[in-house]
Amino acid sequence: MLQGWIQIALTLLIVVAITPFFGRYMARVFMGQRTILDSVLNPMERILFSLGGVRAREEMTGWQYARAVLYSNLAMLVFIYLIFMFQGVLPFNPTGLSAPSWDLALHTAISFVTNTNQQHYSGETTYSYFSQFAALGFMMFTSAATGIAVAIAFIRGLTGRPLGNFYVDLIQSITRILLPISIVGAIVLIAAGIPETLASPAIVPTLENPGVSQAIARGPVAHFEIIKELGENGGGFFGINSAHPFENPNGFTNLIELVAMLSIPTSMVITYGIFANNLKQAWLVFSIPFAILVVFIVITAIGEYQGNPAVNALLAGQAPNLEGKEVRFGWAQSALFAVFTTATMCGAVNSLHDSFMPNGGFVTLSNMFLQIVFGGQGTGTAYLFAYLILAVFVTGLMVGRTPEFLGRKIEKREVVLASFLILLVHPIAILIPAAITLAFPEQLAGISNPGFHGLSQVIYEYASAAANNGSGFEGLGDGTLWWNLSTSFSLLAGRYIPIVALLLLADSMSRKQPVPATAGTLRTDTGLFTGVTAGVILILGALTFFPALALGPVAEAFQIVKGIG
Repeated sequence: MLQGWIQIALTLLIVVAITPFFGRYMARVFMGQRTILDSVLNPMERILFSLGGVRAREEMTGWQYARAVLYSNLAMLVFIYLIFMFQGVLPFNPTGLSAPSWDLALHTAISFVTNTNQQHYSGETTYSYFSQFAALGFMMFTSAATGIAVAIAFIRGLTGRPLGNFYVDLIQSITRILLPISIVGAIVLIAAGIPETLASPAIVPTLENPGVSQAIARGPVAHFEIIKELGENGGGFFGINSAHPFENPNGFTNLIELVAMLSIPTSMVITYGIFANNLKQAWLVFSIPFAILVVFIVITAIGEYQGNPAVNALLAGQAPNLEGKEVRFGWAQSALFAVFTTATMCGAVNSLHDSFMPNGGFVTLSNMFLQIVFGGQGTGTAYLFAYLILAVFVTGLMVGRTPEFLGRKIEKREVVLASFLILLVHPIAILIPAAITLAFPEQLAGISNPGFHGLSQVIYEYASAAANNGSGFEGLGDGTLWWNLSTSFSLLAGRYIPIVALLLLADSMSRKQPVPATAGTLRTDTGLFTGVTAGVILILGALTFFPALALGPVAEAFQIVKGIG
């Protein structure tokens, strides 16, 4: 037990240790200051800007930035969809895979362009090497970079700066952040035992019967794996994702993947603090999702360590819940990975979330409902500050002070956009399609478990899509026309409506004249206000989604207790 908790604590310490350094580096990149990579990347970026017709010094308004996001993402969506549909005649297809069904190809394309990577397929039997690295791998960089660019534009607007140029931010997010780390990370993962090859599957005799051969899938996995975690993509090269020994063979690679997941979203808060010239507030804001993260890890880990009471009764003793888990990771690393991957909206898995105790189901769902612990790639930071704006408004009303944030008044437009973003879009994208699906369990749902757990499976699938997470409770027959199209709605609504709202909110804040601080100004860089913000986050999340949690993992927990009573 102690060893497991030490592993968890050390991982968290590593994440906290790298956060200020990486946060400062990203701030220097997007503030146009000198960095160590300038001599190599400046000429490369000038070529890319020239080829793309990008005017690096041209600023965009909120609407212009949003249109650039939508147009570019639409073009990439069409591009990768065509790759999927023509993969049968494209190169690097050693097993001769044909095109998938149109609805699966559409769902996959939407899923990867939205940085969700929700998979209704097994990669090794559905998509060729070319589709994996030219379409899916390409989108892992561009979709993650899109999220970073939107977050940077939001931070600029929040701190009174022009929003910038989307195409410049997109390119620099790839060239200066994602690509350098991915190159180094891929080399490390190759050295740690992850394959990187274009060779066809290996044919080997089985141990049980040497006369019988078995095909072992492999491919260009290492470079795919690092951007999967760093970009909070989560889509696995293989069907079982990071539980596969070729994606995550040992404790060292597991640690790299865990740290990669959290490195950008945690550091982005510090990047905000440098833009705002207020690191004190940045660390206070950082403490909100970090505290929730630690509590969620403890809740999940305790549930997995204590195990299933029904099984313990049969064993006449306590045993960890190892159902659906790899022995090489055990209860501690499986619980930590599950919390990290749903907290960051990464979606990669090294164990089966469907097999977790109700504690784990409650936490993983809560992470995707809240979206700020630490949330999606870049956008999680923006969500966090949208909550902060709502907290300023609510607190200002309670104490009779002018609601201001960073010296700019919070007025009707900002409150409407923040409320729309947090209170309406996310619940609609989850609860409405889930209600329709649950109304027709035999025709649409494909639930493998009855009762409360089956309800959690359905809610989880739509929450994963709307939060751009991509992980699954599994157990659903989700490779159908209904699931492919209905989750595509949640994918698109959960990604692009909030992005447009965030950019309009940032644009509105950037146009406001700063107001000098007075005795009546509500300070937002205090411990008291940080606590109020945490309360607003938890209350709004509980009011919106607690009925779903009560009918799912909470009810299942009572059912388990009752079963052994």
